[in-house]
Amino acid sequence: MYTVKLYNNIAQKGLDQFTEAFEVGEHLGDEDAILVRSANLHDLEYGKNLKAIARAGAGVNNIDLPACSERGIVVFNTPGANANAVKELVFAGLLLASRDIYHGIEWCKTQTDNPNLGKDVEKQKKKYAGNELTGKTLGVIGLGAIGIEVANLAMRFGMNVKGYDPYISVDNAWKMSKWIEHAKDLKELYKDADFVTLHLPLMDSTKNTIDREAISQMKDGVKILNFARGGLVNDDDLLEALDSGKVALYVTDFPSAKLAAHDKVIPIPHLGASTEESEENCAVKAALEVMDYLQYGNITNSVNMPNVSASMSTPYRVAVFHVNKPKMISRITDAFAQEDANIENLINKSRDQIAYTMLDLDAQPSTDALDKIRGLDGVIRVEVYEA
Repeated sequence: MYTVKLYNNIAQKGLDQFTEAFEVGEHLGDEDAILVRSANLHDLEYGKNLKAIARAGAGVNNIDLPACSERGIVVFNTPGANANAVKELVFAGLLLASRDIYHGIEWCKTQTDNPNLGKDVEKQKKKYAGNELTGKTLGVIGLGAIGIEVANLAMRFGMNVKGYDPYISVDNAWKMSKWIEHAKDLKELYKDADFVTLHLPLMDSTKNTIDREAISQMKDGVKILNFARGGLVNDDDLLEALDSGKVALYVTDFPSAKLAAHDKVIPIPHLGASTEESEENCAVKAALEVMDYLQYGNITNSVNMPNVSASMSTPYRVAVFHVNKPKMISRITDAFAQEDANIENLINKSRDQIAYTMLDLDAQPSTDALDKIRGLDGVIRVEVYEA
């Protein structure tokens, strides 16, 4: 029996994926895995039995990744599961920014006692007329699951689209419309964009992507959309640009106290992935990732470990997390030299300083062999799976 502890309300459709081999609940102890949405796990004391944490969403800022990696705890996320929900909200943001619908609605709500409202709207509407998206240029920074969908949909709106992502995956490159121009650097993207939309993870290297220097390279009157993470934008520099008119409007799903009340800011209370469909998609994907790992050692969509997946065609599987250094594989396989078990399949993949070696055996590995592997310098964790 595997135990999975819940740290948030996880959509029932996701919980329904678990078979009778799994006990799932909020008050479990010594759990094998954790399923979480937004709960902060940084101060969590990890149990010795904890093998996996699955985030039902994309961002993993609420999880201590270095601590998990040191202990051989696999951290999963669910990329793409909420992409459609975020994409739709980004386009709501684009329409709000281009047509000034937001301020028009605000004005209408102040006219409840106006008997001439029907006539006055005809005079007032010029103030909120705005522009069409067709023919405008959208700069998309980050061409992951969401960025690709936003870029492709923008083409359907008749927009010119420039995308920037030096680390775009092969899969995402195949999904991107051939008509989208791939900018060589951000400066090239900034100079032509009427709208700039951010779709980046928040890391040390991406923090304050939009700052005074970046804004200086943009067109006057540019409109910026941030449906990714708040820390990607320097609030002080953006405030200065909004006040000067360099930036005409900022639409964000991550409002800050410093900018929320500004007349040129449309603040949205982090609604990007907050649809029933998105929460269900994320929960289902997270549950399936946890089940596949706990039962078979397969790793899919990990943010801190190598992704390794293979069908289990032998009775036993041994999976080893270890430091990524020479001769580790030979030392691991040497532990089975005196065994009757034959290694029928071996996969090794690495990610930065950590490697994952998966060995499929035709017979049960002995306790002695497993102890030898666990005793090797550089081995972090060893798990055994039985078909």
